[in-house]
This record gives sequence, structure tokens and C-alpha cells, in this order.
Amino acid sequence: GREMKKILIATLLSFGLITSAGAIGANIGVSLSVGNLEADNASENFTGAHSSSARPGDVKKQASAEGDEVEGQFAQGSIFIEASLGDRFSIGLDYVPQDIESETTENITNIANGKEVAAQATNTVQVDFTDLYTVYAKINLNENVYFKLGHVQVDVITNEALATGGGYGNGDLTGTTVALGYQHNFNSNMFARVEGFQTEMDGITLTNTTDSTKSVSADGVDLMGMTLSLGIGF
Repeated sequence: GREMKKILIATLLSFGLITSAGAIGANIGVSLSVGNLEADNASENFTGAHSSSARPGDVKKQASAEGDEVEGQFAQGSIFIEASLGDRFSIGLDYVPQDIESETTENITNIANGKEVAAQATNTVQVDFTDLYTVYAKINLNENVYFKLGHVQVDVITNEALATGGGYGNGDLTGTTVALGYQHNFNSNMFARVEGFQTEMDGITLTNTTDSTKSVSADGVDLMGMTLSLGIGF
């Protein structure tokens, strides 16, 4: 999105400023992250006439109330580049080059256009997360232990087949990540890292493209896990 482009431009300018100011060097590397994702407040929202008796009003169907566990495990690879200023401070950009795909969920209902019908209608939804960026600051607490604070953004692409037509479009998720890690340095400018992280994403609401009375939302999206990295310094 536009906000992510501004952040990337600012990061690249910062790299240039640090280099011109006599930065100690740069690091590049690859990472593998594994962990667990939870969404506490995933819901489907209806406004206006929504029931079989066409009574007006708003309804919010929580996934948890429907018996659905909105959580799962993930594993993703990424590449990163860092610029350092002194022995303590670095800024970096981490990018996940592959899409992260959710499982396909299916809902079968006998409700169509607010009325109960004999024929069953099947709705399926699958979500892709693409272009996941993290812009972060890294502070070395001592020779080996470090702390990271970053801004995360990812594009959300929904792929649904709704019996009533329409869809929920796409959007952006943003959030904040914190991590505490340990770095081991090798003699050949190579290094390895292991870190634990927690990421809290902001909420998102997507409205049905053909029926503005229907929307889906996700809030309280948290990711926790560990990252293993291997890199080289210049």
C-alpha cells in the first residue's frame, strides 16, 4: 500500500544517510520463522434485515461462538538487509518473498437473501498474505544479546466463493513486532542468530463488494514464535 511505500523510501534514505555518515558496515542474510497465529476477535457482521423473519438490526457472529478456533501454525522464510551505526544500533528491512496461504474454510447454510430455503448454499473462503515487510531497529544490549522493535505490513488477498455472490476484496494489515535474540559470530564475518518474537497486528474489516450490509473483520491477531537466521557482514 501507499503507507508501506513511504516506509520503504524512508528506510532506503536512512540506509544512504548511515552509509554517508560512516557506518561500520552492512549485514545481509536469510531467516526461517516458525510459530503460532491467533485471532481473538474474528467475526462476520450483518446489518439491517438479516434473519429468516427479516427483522432489522445488527448481528456480529464471533468465530469463537461458532466453535471455530482461529489459530494455526506457520513457517516462513525471509531475507534481510541491515545497516549499522556504531556497535550498538542497526536498522533493517526483512522481506518474505513467498505468499503465506491459509487453509480453505467452508460454511454450508440454508439461508439465502435473509430467508430459509430448502437448497443448501456453500460458501468457501481462503486468504493469501503477500508482500510481508518488516522495518526494524536493532539494539545490541551486549556483544551477543540484542533487542528488536519493528513495523510490519502485509497485503491480505481474499479468495472466496460465495453462493450469494460478491466477495470481500483485499486490504492491508499493519502491526508492531518485538524480539529478543542472541547472535553468535564466526571468524569469517558469518553470524547466526536465534530470537523469540511477538507480533501484534492491527484490526481489519472487509465489506462485501455487492452487499454493504455484510462484512468480515479480524482483530486481536497475534503471532508468537522463533526465528533462526544466518548472515554475513561487510
